[in-house]
Amino acid sequence: MSAAVVVGVALVACACGPEEARDDTGAKPEKSSQQSASARAEEPSAEPSASAPAAPSEKPPTGGPSVPRTKEGAIQRYEQYLRAVGREDIDTVCEVAGPAAKQAEDQGFGPCTSTFLVTFRMFSPTQKKALRTATVDPQRVSMVTPDKFEMPADSVRSSVVFSDGDIGSSTLEYLKGNWYITD
Repeated sequence: MSAAVVVGVALVACACGPEEARDDTGAKPEKSSQQSASARAEEPSAEPSASAPAAPSEKPPTGGPSVPRTKEGAIQRYEQYLRAVGREDIDTVCEVAGPAAKQAEDQGFGPCTSTFLVTFRMFSPTQKKALRTATVDPQRVSMVTPDKFEMPADSVRSSVVFSDGDIGSSTLEYLKGNWYITD
């Protein structure tokens, strides 16, 4: 079984994160967004810091400030996810992939915290190390709707080249004040 299949199954099969409430606007542009990411220089790292939340699996804010509802916000969240995969941080992985996971659990698959552990074993130590510092090329990210972005495998920049067969593509959607992998 390829790593892409296991990653896909794990993303779909994990069960954690927010309910599947969506904040859809109905607008569905068909073209890619080619925005500059000059603001990314100040992006927060997924690595622990004084300003990072103490518990990576905390639920999204319900009444407080939300994360940026921008392409850059989606990219930062996906980078957080990639780095969590590299660190084998199951709580963060399951939190970011929660909506896709909930859908799969409703179809009878197991919880993310057990299903995704298989995926961690599919990556070599070199790939995991590369994911810990991976970034995303904003020029390769496509806007599906203003609240949904597609992150193809070739958008991931690291010391190792990742293909669709390694990590596939991910769709991030803005839900309840944060970005989550929904597909």
